[in-house]
Amino acid sequence: MIFSRQPVVVVKRSWTDALRAMFSGRMLVAILMGFASGLPLLLTGSVLQAWLKDGGVDLASIGLFALVGLPYTLKFLWSPLFDRYIPPLFGRRRGWIMVTQTGLVAALILLSMSQPAAHDLLWVSVAALLVAFFSASQDIVVDAYRRESLADDELGLGSALYVNGYRVGMLLAGGGGLILADWISFETMYQGMAAAMVACMVVTLLAPEPPLPEGRPTTLVNAVILPFRDFFARDGAWLALAFVLFYKLGDTMASAMTTPFYLDLGYSKTEIGTVVKLFGFWATIAGGTLGGLWILRVGLNRALWWFGLGQMLSTLGFVVLAGVVPSIAALAAVVAVENLTAGLGTAAFVGFMASLTDRRFTATQYALLSSLMGVPRVLASAPTGWLAQWLGWPGFFLMCTLIAIPGLLLLRWITRQEFVAPSPTNS
Repeated sequence: MIFSRQPVVVVKRSWTDALRAMFSGRMLVAILMGFASGLPLLLTGSVLQAWLKDGGVDLASIGLFALVGLPYTLKFLWSPLFDRYIPPLFGRRRGWIMVTQTGLVAALILLSMSQPAAHDLLWVSVAALLVAFFSASQDIVVDAYRRESLADDELGLGSALYVNGYRVGMLLAGGGGLILADWISFETMYQGMAAAMVACMVVTLLAPEPPLPEGRPTTLVNAVILPFRDFFARDGAWLALAFVLFYKLGDTMASAMTTPFYLDLGYSKTEIGTVVKLFGFWATIAGGTLGGLWILRVGLNRALWWFGLGQMLSTLGFVVLAGVVPSIAALAAVVAVENLTAGLGTAAFVGFMASLTDRRFTATQYALLSSLMGVPRVLASAPTGWLAQWLGWPGFFLMCTLIAIPGLLLLRWITRQEFVAPSPTNS
């Protein structure tokens, strides 16, 4: 049995049971913790760039601030600390979440006190790096909390609702942050976001602590070594990692060039902002929610197949859009289908990654997998402009459709036998 040493019965729930599970306290915590994780992300990205530009900082320096996002890529390096040590208050998971959220509040206040207009960029960069560090650390522990607090068959729904909360947090900090900065100031806006993080700490206080798994690491050396030994000792571990890289590769590459594509077709920035950004946002939220419920209904294996095929076929919509007369109806239809299937695929994909982790080492193993998940977004997206220029828009999106095939072929191998998550008692 792949990724498991003991057979586990996979229960497929009715739609009534699935809806009941969605409105449970566990899922509410998943949404709210997703919001807490999504809130800080753009505060050191596009929002900080706007503040630097507003302060008269040159473009070269603004570009260098992209490096403050490195903690999100390197977070697996310190993730074993969260598996090994237990804070004195609130438990192994909630304790660390409280520590990271307290650090986030302090770092956001520190960032609000910096002075981009005075070109004190060292102070700004240190404060922004601290925000990114505590934000990435919060992500590690929240992911571990979600894995350990949900039943195996609830991981898809819980992950989908977490991602939906994450997107709402990003929307509030990204769009809402810029609007607030226009009305008040960037300094006050950042302090308001720190206050929002304090509200998130209340959720952490009220959330139940997951039980401590047997066999968890008792030394830092074991916390570093055992998660990797456990993972790579499983049959097909390398193919599972390849699947993580390839499952959403075509969808990711296509999404990287959609805005230039729409502009080339003649759509206005207002039309793109209204249809693609706002309407598309809610289509993605709907896809994630429906995907999570569907996984409870049909199981993770079947959902990975259906949603993977949906992602691949929806990319062909861009090929069709390139060949028709520009119209809002055509744009809305393509955006709705593409974002809906992207939300479905993300629900299954994030749930799959969570199910790969052992509860003893959840923080380390999930941090490694989520860091790996970000590789295609950075590396594979880099040549997309050149490929679109060389192949033309229809050829480029057709290529993105075909690139999804290797992920589906790997999925065929992974689901050749019934997929089950590793038991926490596995050794």
